Amino acid sequence: MNKIIQPEFLFDIGSPNAYLAHKILPDITARTGVAFRYVPVLLGGIFKATGNQSPFYAYAGIQHKLAYEQLEIQRFVEKHGLHSYALNPDFPQNNLTVMRGAYAAEQLGLFAPYIKTMFHHMWEDHRKLDDMDILRATLVKAGLPADELIALTQDDRIKQSLVDATTRAVERGAFGVPTFFVGDAMWFGKERLPAVEDAIIALRQ
Repeated sequence: MNKIIQPEFLFDIGSPNAYLAHKILPDITARTGVAFRYVPVLLGGIFKATGNQSPFYAYAGIQHKLAYEQLEIQRFVEKHGLHSYALNPDFPQNNLTVMRGAYAAEQLGLFAPYIKTMFHHMWEDHRKLDDMDILRATLVKAGLPADELIALTQDDRIKQSLVDATTRAVERGAFGVPTFFVGDAMWFGKERLPAVEDAIIALRQ
């Protein structure tokens, strides 16, 4: 059997497609026995570096295109039974503090509950997480150390961790999220997850 290479999931909490991918990654892990490594990146930073735009803006002037994008999301939701998802009415948000918070949470050993909480309140409970008071209240409600986490988002090392991960993502070929790597092979978009799963299985044979 080949050595197992841990697949990577590059994400930003503010991406609805990253949220939807996040919700079905456990199913792939259950089938393959291989967990994904979550890599927080700043989607805005990737867009700036690559000249890309959110579909929300890029397709705004194209007749029917945004409506079709929403249709594809709805089809994905129906296929996977993700009925707790709905577009946040405050989308898009400034996710800089939230994404720095992912590295702060990692430092405190709270990465998984932090990511779960942020995705939930962005795409299910619909909070305006770029409002600092709302973010603090959300963390407190989740039983997370709000003041410590928020303070750490201003730490230079935490800030640099997010910058470095975002820069590295672009250097590897990323232009948006969700992006997946299995070794050096890259896939973009939640629709590519079957191919990602195939790649994981192939490496195990």
